[in-house]
This record gives sequence, structure tokens and C-alpha cells, in this order.
Amino acid sequence: MTIQVGDRLPQATFRVMTAEGPAAKSTDDLFAGRRVILFAVPGAFTPTCHRNHMPGFVTHASELKAKGVDAIYVTAVNDVFVMDAWLKASGAEGKVEGLSDGNADFAKAIGLTMDGSGFGLGVRSQRYSMVVKDGVVEQLNVEAVSGKADVSTAEHLLNNL
Repeated sequence: MTIQVGDRLPQATFRVMTAEGPAAKSTDDLFAGRRVILFAVPGAFTPTCHRNHMPGFVTHASELKAKGVDAIYVTAVNDVFVMDAWLKASGAEGKVEGLSDGNADFAKAIGLTMDGSGFGLGVRSQRYSMVVKDGVVEQLNVEAVSGKADVSTAEHLLNNL
């Protein structure tokens, strides 16, 4: 079943990069008591994700935070090392935090996976953005086509916050 507006995020564990190396963070650690944006991409460094989706969140991070957002997270079915390298290569450090969902556990739990096997990618996350307040989904924008970034963009969120 796909997550909907008003649903609480399921319990899941992400891997994040810290100064000490990779660490596990639960959905409670990341979302409890906070209003955050979570956006998902099928893969770090992939063309639409790298050139079209991530840049808007980097550019508009301060505007989004000025509208009452405590943090901006990006998740992908990539390992924590790839996510860390992507954030650095994107100029996202200090603006967007990476949440590695390496086994697609979170994507599966919220019902937003896609089959990228035809491209050698295996199970991946669909492209979406959501606003989450204290662990509950306030807004959800899922792309109809994974190769496009329209309704899940930072600009779309800015207009709807």
C-alpha cells in the first residue's frame, strides 16, 4: 500500500554520513518533533536526479527553511558513501542531508518502489517529494514518470508550502 497524506511514516533505519563515518538513524531520530522535506530520487548521479532534481533544493534551501522547514533530506537506494559523494559533488553540504536506503527498505515500506532492472538498477525508489511534520505526511508529490522532475521539485514545494 502506498503512503498517503495523513499517514505516519513507518519505522525504518537509514544510513547517514557523520564526521565519524556511517551511522544508523531511525525515522524517529530524523522526523520526530520536526517539519522536514524528504525528496527521493531513483539514483544519485543519474542524469535527471543530478541535473534537474537536486539543484533546486540546493538553490532554494534557505527559502524552504524560511517557510518553517527544519531540514531537507534526500533519499535514494544507494549506499551511504555514494550519497555522501553526491552531496559534495552537488554543493548540497549544509543544505541537504543524505539518507541512504541501500536495501530499499524504506521505499518498500512506503510503497514507492520502481523496477529499474531494465537499466541495470534493480529495485529503486520512485521520484517524489513530501513534507513531513512530526512523522506524519502533510504533502506528497509523486512523479508519474521517474525520468521527469516536475511535481517533486523544490520550486513546486515552495509554491505549496
